[in-house]
Amino acid sequence: MKTILVTGSAGFMGRNLTEYLRRKKDITLLRFDMTDTDETLSDHLKAADVVFHLAGVNRPLQEEDFVTGNAGLTMRIVARLLERRIKPLLVFSSSIQAALDNPYGRSKRQAEAALEEYGALGGPAVIARLANVFGKWSRPNYNSAVATFCHNIARGLEITISDPERIMELVYIDDVMAAFDALLEEPEPVPGVRRVNIGPVTTITLGALVKELYQMRDIRDGLLLPDLQDRFRRSLYATYVSFLPEDDFSYDLLKREDQRGALAELLKSPHFGQLFISRTHPGFVRGNHFHHTKVEKFCVLEGEALIRFRHISNGNVLTYPVSGTEFRVVDIPPGYTHSIENVGERELVVLFWSSELFDLNAADTYPLAVAITTEDP
Repeated sequence: MKTILVTGSAGFMGRNLTEYLRRKKDITLLRFDMTDTDETLSDHLKAADVVFHLAGVNRPLQEEDFVTGNAGLTMRIVARLLERRIKPLLVFSSSIQAALDNPYGRSKRQAEAALEEYGALGGPAVIARLANVFGKWSRPNYNSAVATFCHNIARGLEITISDPERIMELVYIDDVMAAFDALLEEPEPVPGVRRVNIGPVTTITLGALVKELYQMRDIRDGLLLPDLQDRFRRSLYATYVSFLPEDDFSYDLLKREDQRGALAELLKSPHFGQLFISRTHPGFVRGNHFHHTKVEKFCVLEGEALIRFRHISNGNVLTYPVSGTEFRVVDIPPGYTHSIENVGERELVVLFWSSELFDLNAADTYPLAVAITTEDP
């Protein structure tokens, strides 16, 4: 059983790490935040086998708070550990800004120096100079530009970019958590200081980052998903959605109606095609057309239907009964004219997938009735 102390437990990284560790077995989790007392910190340090020191100050009201909140707190932690001659593994979240000559960077370098002292006296320590961390639970106008952009764009607020060509180095919060977890899985800590790089780190300009986020906002209107096979984009989209206002999680789809019922597109992407959903009144038929290349899949969610096929070169009709009580998908091959008829007593609800986006100028959809030449079973 390991006892793990997380400083800055109420902050962005601290909240993510405590939630990550809470799900692990054989761990006693201790929390410390900047509003807690020195006595609480001392008591927790006595009990800890591992200390993840994540507490710090990003944007203080006064410049000197960088020193007290970053370097000062780290020095106090190291001093208390050395006073008591206890040497838990001490993991410090530093920043790539420690290489810069600004107040924040200098305070991080001073904190690193305290860990160097701890390591020189036999304490096992890890310094992680993190790139700009982004992800859920980050604070706008405090933790990162990503948090600020996501918050403002999700609310239709203005954003300001002083230099669209400025390069950002970004690392996703889940990757940081996985790296921290890997430190816990190592054998007995080795005395001394190690410096570790945590990645993958994505390099992107501010202008390109904002463009990605606006495209993610526009998914609701255009329904066009970005290529989520790209891991950075997938992580960025998860971050953007985490910033949606709590009264704005849902949105309406554009519904097209006629005498048969209603139909709406759901999602689409050049990488996977598109999804749409329909409601069809009893007795009505959709389809009676074929495709040369486009492939479709039909899945009945509610109601009873008959899906009929006929190869366009012969008169043999195939009939597939389908029901919303089953989880059954019917493939629609090219070269077969097809239709779906609501044969139940209530509305028929169907989820459709198409292998390509609908293009009015190249629809690959050709009207042709499914002539009934055999009796239905």
